Amino acid sequence: MILPEPLTALVARVIAAAGSAEAEAQTVAANLVLANLSGHDSHGVGMVPRYVDAVQEGGLKPNTGAKVTLDIGTLLALDGQRGYGQVVGEQAMQMGIERALQHGSCILTVGNSHHMGRIGHFAEMAVAAGLVSLHFVNVLSRPVVAPFGGGDGRFGTNPCCIGVPLKRQERSAAGPPQGGAAPPGGSDPHAVGERGGEHFVLDFATSRVAQGKMRVAHNKGEQVPEGYLIDERGAPTTDPGVVVVPQAGGLFGALMTFGEHKGYGMAVACELLGGALSGGGTWHRAPDAARTVLNGMLTVLIDPARLGTQQAFEQEAAAFVDWLRQCPPGAGFEGVQIAGEPERRARAARGRDGIAIDDATWAELHAAGAKVGVALPD
Repeated sequence: MILPEPLTALVARVIAAAGSAEAEAQTVAANLVLANLSGHDSHGVGMVPRYVDAVQEGGLKPNTGAKVTLDIGTLLALDGQRGYGQVVGEQAMQMGIERALQHGSCILTVGNSHHMGRIGHFAEMAVAAGLVSLHFVNVLSRPVVAPFGGGDGRFGTNPCCIGVPLKRQERSAAGPPQGGAAPPGGSDPHAVGERGGEHFVLDFATSRVAQGKMRVAHNKGEQVPEGYLIDERGAPTTDPGVVVVPQAGGLFGALMTFGEHKGYGMAVACELLGGALSGGGTWHRAPDAARTVLNGMLTVLIDPARLGTQQAFEQEAAAFVDWLRQCPPGAGFEGVQIAGEPERRARAARGRDGIAIDDATWAELHAAGAKVGVALPD
């Protein structure tokens, strides 16, 4: 186990040695460690070796950022210039949030950004400002996801993310919302409202599982459930290594989309909106061995306060979440959760107990440090 602060410092040293200014290195390191803290090791410090390789091959450009190519207030277009996506993404969101608060809404696109990491971080920025956000992202890298009905990878994990701010609902002497009853055991149906700031943040890959989670499972020597993967011949497998290391003939397997044709449709939408519409491009060529990962993103930001429905929005959102939480637990579950809650629980636990880094990932971090002249502690 390693605590967040020393882990952030170690990662920042490697990123800086790879060519980033101190401020950029700190931003990237903090973002990666936050992903680990949130329970998403797939988007955490295990990405550092790939970033170092991408810098050295020239696909990732340190000390660049978002370049504005169009700004008419409610519409904003940005070129990421192959800079660190953690930096480009935050810059884009800061500009978009400012304009949405000024005008009531903002549609922004980002093209040509290096790997943006956990997209939920950008939704969290928006909801903290009281804004609704929608994000559609494509991934330009080795295609690791098969289309529904297909036998090899044709596109990336193409994440979709939605953030909705939830305002704390005050305790009412009248009891629960109309139509609702207190759940068994006498617990307060408004308990969720007593913990203000617990916003709805839905962040998911359109593949059945994120590619990075397969890297983590492979490094740990674990198998994965059936239905996640096909091997290099298009046959079902539970070995995550088929999408991490080359198989027979140098071929790779592929991830499956979630929800069969439904997840496939969402993945295509992310490719068209995040890639084609942003100007960042889509994937339609043979795979290569490049370590660079480029993202395009379409983001829509809405200020509920400017719609004239703020009060109703807050009341209805809180009432619906309370209604969900009144649902009795299903078999094998402790209770109903909303998107964003698992991440908040993970941050509390890992912030207190530390972050576990498996031996294979730790060795990869050491090797990445050695490439840029940084000796990490054992």
